[in-house]
Amino acid sequence: MKKFYLETFGCQMNVHDSEKVIGTLVNSGYEQTESVDEAGLVLYNTCSIRDKAEQRVFNRLAHYKKQAAAGKIFGVLGCVAQQEGERIFERVPHVSLVCGSASYTKLGELLQQLESGNRRVTGLSLDTEDTFDTPLTRRDNPHRAYITVIEGCDKACSYCVVPFTRGPERSRTSASVMEEARRLADGGYTEIQLLGQNVNSYRDPSAAGWDFATLLDAVGNVGGVRRVRFTTSHPRDFLKPIVDAISANPRLCNHVHLPVQSGSSKVLAAMQRHYDRDQYMERIEWIKSSPRSIAITTDIITGFPGETDQDFEQTLDLLDEVQYHSLFCFKYSPRPNTSALALPDQLTDDEKGRRLTTLIERQRAIQLEVNGRFVGDTQEVMVEAYSDSNSLWFGRTGDNKTLNFSGPTRESNPLVGTYQPVLVTRASPNALIGEWAPRA
Repeated sequence: MKKFYLETFGCQMNVHDSEKVIGTLVNSGYEQTESVDEAGLVLYNTCSIRDKAEQRVFNRLAHYKKQAAAGKIFGVLGCVAQQEGERIFERVPHVSLVCGSASYTKLGELLQQLESGNRRVTGLSLDTEDTFDTPLTRRDNPHRAYITVIEGCDKACSYCVVPFTRGPERSRTSASVMEEARRLADGGYTEIQLLGQNVNSYRDPSAAGWDFATLLDAVGNVGGVRRVRFTTSHPRDFLKPIVDAISANPRLCNHVHLPVQSGSSKVLAAMQRHYDRDQYMERIEWIKSSPRSIAITTDIITGFPGETDQDFEQTLDLLDEVQYHSLFCFKYSPRPNTSALALPDQLTDDEKGRRLTTLIERQRAIQLEVNGRFVGDTQEVMVEAYSDSNSLWFGRTGDNKTLNFSGPTRESNPLVGTYQPVLVTRASPNALIGEWAPRA
């Protein structure tokens, strides 16, 4: 049987895209292998948000150049494929397939072209209404499942390549999303995560006309579903009905990831984020005013062109004010096709790194304090794995905190996929530690 190897870089959207790619390949007669050496077809599903992630892919391709001479076929999928297009063939001549995410529905046809001996095959069109709604998805986690509800982005932030690599926003019908959610629940999946580059920008294209809050609540009411998460939200389209839905429906996880990127209104304007600090804080107040305790996480970029010391101090002040439960933070990385490339006052890499370090240290102290508030509480954990190295179980709480806990041996009481009460006994900046507290 034909074997393929697939490595995924980047976000949860890419992880779910890879599930779809795997399903399509298996349906086409391929078998997945975890070894590049065993595979006849080697694929990299790529991320181009930052230069570092992009370079990792090209380093992988360079490493396996000799294997291409032996007949192995290499392909680049995803955002780097869409961004670089046919230039990849010039840069890495042993690559035979370049395919962006908007063309995954045509992947079967592209594979046939490769099998017939075509040396260079591309799928790069963004002229599509597809959101890759496919029954061929191969899901490796039997308990948690992703559903893509919206593809693409219309926001045109000045630093971001997503509009160029994913195309315009296009939403699935609410009926197709609900059908997939019910099918997953019937298959035993208890946690569903709704995905989109701007998931809360969802607009039902059918006559039903649902907004994201309506869709979110409806998925939370599907029988058999215990938890519903969503990512990633854009603050401009994050409206109060979303918070109201989380407040009213306990199946909707009490966690909101709301990327701010900067605490300075001046920098936000240069980023073309379509909101200022006050408008962002209005949304934070909606969340904090909920009768449920909702964890808030975010993304921040340091060293954006023109960011002054004062602008950066405003970002640090924002951390103190919001008290984020965690954050993803990155140095500004110039990306192709983005308007930020032309902005003056580009900061040095050293300065961007210094600010990143300062940000991480400030947030680490906040997370230690925030997580310390959970010591003594009993949290419900969806158990994901058992670690032989430390004999601890691992899982996540409803507000997306990592919780490692002691409990029964794996052989005596397998807990993976179940929801268990855990008493939190200690806290670190990045995780909670606890003890299994089974109900009497």
